[in-house]
Amino acid sequence: MLELRRLRLLAEFARRGSIAATAAALGYTPSAVSQQLAALEREARLPLLDRTARSAELTDAGRRLAARAEEILTLVEAAEAELSAQADTPMGRVVVTAFPTAAVALAPALAQSLGDHPGLTFVLRQTRPGDGVRQVQSGEVDIALIDDWTGKVPDQSPAVLEFFHLRRDPLVLVVPSSHPLSDPRRPVRLHELREEPWMAAPPGEPSRQAVERLLDTVGGARPVPWEFEGLHTILSLVARGIGITAVPALALAAGDQGVAVRRIPECTLAREVYAVTRKASVGRPSVAVTLRAVHAAARDAEPARPPSDPPSDPPAEPPSGTGPSGAA
Repeated sequence: MLELRRLRLLAEFARRGSIAATAAALGYTPSAVSQQLAALEREARLPLLDRTARSAELTDAGRRLAARAEEILTLVEAAEAELSAQADTPMGRVVVTAFPTAAVALAPALAQSLGDHPGLTFVLRQTRPGDGVRQVQSGEVDIALIDDWTGKVPDQSPAVLEFFHLRRDPLVLVVPSSHPLSDPRRPVRLHELREEPWMAAPPGEPSRQAVERLLDTVGGARPVPWEFEGLHTILSLVARGIGITAVPALALAAGDQGVAVRRIPECTLAREVYAVTRKASVGRPSVAVTLRAVHAAARDAEPARPPSDPPSDPPAEPPSGTGPSGAA
């Protein structure tokens, strides 16, 4: 009989490609992972890994079993979801991971909403770009809040995952409250800002790439003189009059004193924000109620803006059917 916990290790090894990475992802030591995979080989009565002194890779039998392991684990999770769906009250532990601006912006509303369910233990973690989808797929977390600047992530992700669109998050201009453009009556002309001291995230960060694309529309600007990790750090420096920036509007949802927020005429740059979970877990009451809370929090998270500026894009409607608005 193949042991379920060892099948999970094999599936994770197939995703990570090494014993060390598998151990780090699941919180085991490399030796423990190696021992458990060796035990699985004895259960299967076939070599599943081709080991060398420096590395290990799946054999043909290992690849076939890893693919079956994904199917088995999905079926087990679906069965658990069906059983838990019989309970009317959401209970248990739900782990959500989010990119930093979403974590800061949505945490207060989530804590307040989910506080109405005393049997639910809610955990919110911040994650690095690109990790959320992988963590949901591996079972490390139940829900991931991710941002996508490409418009391709849902289509390129594994079929076992379900994506719920939360909102479109447009790029906005942020200037100090002492800046001439803090006056909402003054029109924003991007070409007039080319020589301003722009601040942005380090090269390679999606928000930095968005700023560069924005400035390319007016022939580019001088090199960004200030680079800082974290949009909230950048916003705090703008508030001190050190420079200007462009950030996704959700970054301002927590409120920032000392800055003015302006929409950028004819700018279509935006990121899409999604909640991602495994399809098999959508029916769990604890996951369903958390998805509904996430959607409500994303819908209500609106940054401050000058009253004369037009409103930002409206949030998406809640998904129907088995999603946040329709799950039991």
